[in-house]
Amino acid sequence: MRTYAKPIAAVTGSLVLAAGLTACGGSTAASDEKIVTVYSADGLKGEAGDGWYDKVFADFERKTGIKVKYVEGGSGEMVQRALRERSNTQADVLVTLPPFIQQAGSKGLLQKYTPQGADQVGGGDKASDGTWTSVVNNYFGFIHNKKELPAAPTSWEELLDGRFKNRLQYSTPGVAGDGTAVLIKAMHDFGGQEPAMEYLKKLQANNVGPSSSTSKLAPKVDKGELLVANGDVQMNFAQSTSMPNLGIWFPAKGAGRPTTFALPYAAGLVDKAPHTENGRKLLDFMLTEGAQREVSAVGGGFPARKDVKATDANAIELARLMEGVEVFEPDWADIDKNLKTYVDAWKSATGS
Repeated sequence: MRTYAKPIAAVTGSLVLAAGLTACGGSTAASDEKIVTVYSADGLKGEAGDGWYDKVFADFERKTGIKVKYVEGGSGEMVQRALRERSNTQADVLVTLPPFIQQAGSKGLLQKYTPQGADQVGGGDKASDGTWTSVVNNYFGFIHNKKELPAAPTSWEELLDGRFKNRLQYSTPGVAGDGTAVLIKAMHDFGGQEPAMEYLKKLQANNVGPSSSTSKLAPKVDKGELLVANGDVQMNFAQSTSMPNLGIWFPAKGAGRPTTFALPYAAGLVDKAPHTENGRKLLDFMLTEGAQREVSAVGGGFPARKDVKATDANAIELARLMEGVEVFEPDWADIDKNLKTYVDAWKSATGS
């Protein structure tokens, strides 16, 4: 039985924003503009313009005449930017990984909108209050350099070995979605906050240092500057087409079973968005059957819609990759409530 088959709940070249973006969210002039601005976590836009976003945004513009303005960063970074701009809203659509999409919702950054096709998205992969919906399913993972480290590590404990000193790096918890995922998985695998922080304190001896963006770590692993880094399945699988030395793996505790959890790209309509109607149209488009069928074939991810069964070569390879991996469900309500506490504990433990 394949444990990956059931997605778990709401699981981080940007274009410069045009100076003419309206300062008045929802104004008539803004609504008439053929523009939609997306703030997104990295991973869905291809390094060579060949990612899922590249294809979907181009198709959307051809169909509607609406141009997508795209701004990329870590999940936490995008939420913080949207918060700073609340009095002068710039973004129309926000796409982040958990727990930052829940954070955006709890801080009132999102307005309610149920995209067409959302009825085919599992209940755990969308907000109960209608503020966000997953558009691409995904899972947390690690990467290794297949050339210099042909056999992937199997456990957390193995990463404490001296051969990984200054050859290991993970993105910053509280800033990057995948970096925060390191904390979530460690607390699950080690059985709580205290033992997880004890481990991460030891791991710090090998860690290169902070990184606000997870996507920037993959090129370092591919080149051999790093042996191991964190990531997520969709992003790293897509990157591996141009970075042949990337291998995806999932740490276990000791001799236990490897684990992961779902980290979907979840999208919501920004409150007081300057181009609300255009934002609705883009959210609808991302959940169309056509766009969802390209999630694996083009983007290397997992469709968010349950009625879209991908059978392309990428989908088959992704299914094989997830075989034997235990998928657990984090307590996202607890994480949303206590995220600052967990990040502060990590900072204290690692001296970051």
